[in-house]
Amino acid sequence: MKLRTKIIRMSFLAIALGLASFTAGYAQDSEFSFKIVNKTSSTIKKLLVSSDGKKYGFFDIGAGVAPGKSAMMVWSKASDNDPCMQWVKAVYADKSESTPAKFDFCEEDLELEFTD
Repeated sequence: MKLRTKIIRMSFLAIALGLASFTAGYAQDSEFSFKIVNKTSSTIKKLLVSSDGKKYGFFDIGAGVAPGKSAMMVWSKASDNDPCMQWVKAVYADKSESTPAKFDFCEEDLELEFTD
């Protein structure tokens, strides 16, 4: 009886672990992420994002993205209901801004390349 109980418990544990890893993998895959590529000579200090191209909000990119470097960013879960198409502009260390460009953040492997 003890061996049968152990086998049943191990089977349930294996099923639970399998479901947990599937759920964790699915959650990670469903995050909206994108890559910032800085091909300018100035550090990108901020990203400004707008759905209408008029009123911009701040996207936290930490300490910034240095010239010649890139960084992966992940949208907050709070933005999951926002439109995919967003206007984006970079704010550089000297406080200048890039020209706004429209991107589809639902696109897989999206890269925002800044060159000006």
